[in-house]
Amino acid sequence: MKRILNNCVLILLTVLIGACAASKKLDKTISTALNPETFGNHFSGIMIYDPISGDTVYQDNSEKYFTPASNTKIFTLYTSLLLLAKDIPVIKYCNVNDTLFLEGTGNPSLLHPFLKDSSVIRFLKGYKNISINLNNFTDTRFGPGWAWEDYDGYYAAERSGLPIFGNVVTIYKTDSLQVIPGYFRSNVSLLKNTRNRKIDSNSFYYDPAIKDTLEIPFKTDSLVIQGLLEAAIGREISLVSKMPCKEKKILSGINTDSINKRMMQESDNFLAEQLLLTASSTLSDTLNTQIAIEYMLKTHLKELKQSPRWVDGSGLSRYNLFSPESMVYVLNAMYKEIPKERLFNLFAQGGESGTIANWYPGNPQPYIYAKTGSLGNNHNISGYLITKSEKTLIFSFMNNHFKNSVSEIKKQMQSVFEWLRDNY
Repeated sequence: MKRILNNCVLILLTVLIGACAASKKLDKTISTALNPETFGNHFSGIMIYDPISGDTVYQDNSEKYFTPASNTKIFTLYTSLLLLAKDIPVIKYCNVNDTLFLEGTGNPSLLHPFLKDSSVIRFLKGYKNISINLNNFTDTRFGPGWAWEDYDGYYAAERSGLPIFGNVVTIYKTDSLQVIPGYFRSNVSLLKNTRNRKIDSNSFYYDPAIKDTLEIPFKTDSLVIQGLLEAAIGREISLVSKMPCKEKKILSGINTDSINKRMMQESDNFLAEQLLLTASSTLSDTLNTQIAIEYMLKTHLKELKQSPRWVDGSGLSRYNLFSPESMVYVLNAMYKEIPKERLFNLFAQGGESGTIANWYPGNPQPYIYAKTGSLGNNHNISGYLITKSEKTLIFSFMNNHFKNSVSEIKKQMQSVFEWLRDNY
């Protein structure tokens, strides 16, 4: 009996010593990779977590706040998965006498250049008298802290309660000039300009010498939305200041995951902003980003050790502040609550798709499923890593205020990820 106990103790000590040795090797490997002399003299934070054992594999500055950029979309995704139905709500409506009254939900898919959802248009064509309320949107067109000079960039389309065509004008040339929606055709001038649109009007510029397709945000207001809808359904629509009914029905559109996936893989800012607004429509009759954010922080995210400063859905704002530990917390919550196949399908895959199609390639299968986040001098990546031993690790690697190139940052991070893949 004593010999058996001694053998058990010996085995346990061997395992512990091996684990300690592996941990020290991991610490040394990552510390070497993050050496300021080679990695850069900037602010970095990292957390690597094993969701099965519940162990923190490695952490450094994981409790500190960072500018997350598009890593903010991880929180937006979690909100969307929790609050939105399988098929996205596209409008709220009711019938009074012979008139259909409707209001938006923030749904971004209506005649979107890529999503192309026409369910609302088909629905409206069945009614003769239509009135629309656009006053339920109480948010600002731009998020707090967005750069004003981005107003004509495709990545900074305005937020609105009933967006249409992705709130952008798409312009390209075939045999002739193509403008979608055609509603803006007469507003396009064929000439080279330093900006794609006038800042204070829907006057657009397209250089006839270029071959690129331009997506230019248009200025949204009630009359523009009314005109675009009227052109799409071929009849007049009235504007009203409020809905005449308390009980409203909901019209559903395309699968919500198709929107989530494009948001995450292409890092689509417009979709992220609108998904938060749509989430707010499930909580209130008022469309406002802060309604969804405050609800999430008070309920599903109340256990966060470092409560974030969270101001928008996309991460365009530099006001946002999140810690690597908070990123891992949300990624772990999704990992526990969402089937793995569905969850991983929403993220960009290393070497194959989305914003990491050219980085972190597998051999031969993808081993990184993650969301990147970049602003000037900042680059972050958070997500899931599959090791060769078929373990899943959750990680967040955040880098702020560097002056060297983004590719140098990525190379060093890739060396850490590959070591984890091959050795953990």
